[in-house]
Amino acid sequence: MTNHTASSLDSLDSLPRPAAPADADVEVLRYSAFTTDPAGGNPAGVVLDAETLDDTRMLAIAAEVGYSETAFVTAHDTAARRYRLRYFSPLAEVAFCGHATIATAVALASRTGTGELVFDTPAGEIRVSTTVQDGSLRATLTSVPAHSRPAGDALVDTVLGALDWSRDDLDPHLPPHIAFAGNDHLVLAVRSRERLAALDYDFDALHDLMREHGWTTVHLVQRQAPDRLDFHARDPFPVGGVVEDPATGAAAAAFGGYLRTLGLVTEPVRAHLRQGEDMGRPSDLYVDIDPDDARIRVTGAAVPLMD
Repeated sequence: MTNHTASSLDSLDSLPRPAAPADADVEVLRYSAFTTDPAGGNPAGVVLDAETLDDTRMLAIAAEVGYSETAFVTAHDTAARRYRLRYFSPLAEVAFCGHATIATAVALASRTGTGELVFDTPAGEIRVSTTVQDGSLRATLTSVPAHSRPAGDALVDTVLGALDWSRDDLDPHLPPHIAFAGNDHLVLAVRSRERLAALDYDFDALHDLMREHGWTTVHLVQRQAPDRLDFHARDPFPVGGVVEDPATGAAAAAFGGYLRTLGLVTEPVRAHLRQGEDMGRPSDLYVDIDPDDARIRVTGAAVPLMD
């Protein structure tokens, strides 16, 4: 895990933290990220005023909200447009969450205007730009440096057992890797769209494997055509207490690093991930990759959800 620089947090730590009564109401905003349709995308909770909340309270709020992640702004310098951000699933804190980052950026932009934002997260500094495109607020996050490494054969075989897949199901042109862009994800590419759509995995077995190896998700992808960087994706997330994530920005950033590591990117390109279709919550994630820059940029829209 990347540590914060001291200077990035010292200025936030010095900001005044007003005391709040123990029974103070907490406003939780609800957004769906990586979509312009509230019926699609990945829902995230956003708490813009979490300075007085401790870890136990934030975890309890995330569990009550019930989404895969809720983001909490725990310190802010509004003039500098710099914020400390923490993420909690219903079960635990997560170092980095892409869709909750996009949701938080859009929530802030709707209140303070579009432009550049800086988030200090447990995974490191994340810069986000916000714009309006076709009438919708969009955000582009820039990840910490991304990289990936091959996954061992024995480990892959164990995961395939939990997925009820075989080696023959895998795409030989996209080898299994552990990919990182703030946290680790196991990347497995499957040959056919039908196999991906039929996903039905052993929740407990995959949960235990992911917990043992520190993976945030298992990022399952299927390439739509060999001459394009267009993919269908699914992300089991049992360690977060949910069966599947309908849009996973952190995994998309890690996947961008994976494509770069494999040498599939020789010039700046944009990949497209279509996720959530098999859950009935279609999502679109746009991943910008530069062969000369280890950082990955992930773009998506976000829209508010009605309570």
